[in-house]
Amino acid sequence: MHTIPTTDALAANRPLRVGDDVLHPQPEQLTEAERRQLASLALLRLAAIEDGLLDERDPPPSEGVISEAAADAIDRWLEQAISVPDPDEAACRRFHAAHPARYAQGERVQARHILFAVTPGVDVQALRQRAEQALLAVRSAPETFAEQARTTSNCPSGEQGGELGWLNADDCAPEFARELFGQDDAQAHIGVLPRLVHSRFGLHVVEVQAREAGVRPQFEQVQQAVAQSLRQQAFATALKQACAVLAARHEVEGADLDAAASPLLQ
Repeated sequence: MHTIPTTDALAANRPLRVGDDVLHPQPEQLTEAERRQLASLALLRLAAIEDGLLDERDPPPSEGVISEAAADAIDRWLEQAISVPDPDEAACRRFHAAHPARYAQGERVQARHILFAVTPGVDVQALRQRAEQALLAVRSAPETFAEQARTTSNCPSGEQGGELGWLNADDCAPEFARELFGQDDAQAHIGVLPRLVHSRFGLHVVEVQAREAGVRPQFEQVQQAVAQSLRQQAFATALKQACAVLAARHEVEGADLDAAASPLLQ
């Protein structure tokens, strides 16, 4: 029986390249999101050179690291190329009404996790497969979660069955908190989350054991935060479109820039 490689696996096995520049010598060590981020930065660097904002002799990225001059030039290019209008009050009110839990104050969750840590030299594809297998196992038999954590988790909490106790958003890395807090009612899971949670530490299988909803403020109390959320969404959309245009100009190999709404922010 032959296994058809996933898009992620195929991308990981190809060189990570934008134009003539190889961005990372071992792209198989990177997650799909990290490959998208490096490719997007490389494209924006080339755009800054084309528009005269960066010297063409600027050194190409080395293992994904760009020069300070390139970072400054990319910031200037984004300011010139991407214009994000301020959302009006009606749009803000609609967004707030559709996502009332997002701005809850004092929300807490009781959770436990199984961590598959991404460390230098780790085979990310093999690690992801192990994490997906563990996720499937505990979704099928939630009573095995503690034992799975004790035997497979790379976090010290594994000795306690993965228990993290009661958490608020400030206790977690932002990318971890986004998956647990401020969820709309349809996504505010109790039980094992249906997909892996990605963080700077690695891949997590997470079970939410209990939730305390917190206080949901009135629109007027969070109007500025709502407006900022909409501006960020608009910027992410414009950024994706800009990178798609640049990718049509410069060959991109080893990264799928269409796989995420926000190639730099994910």
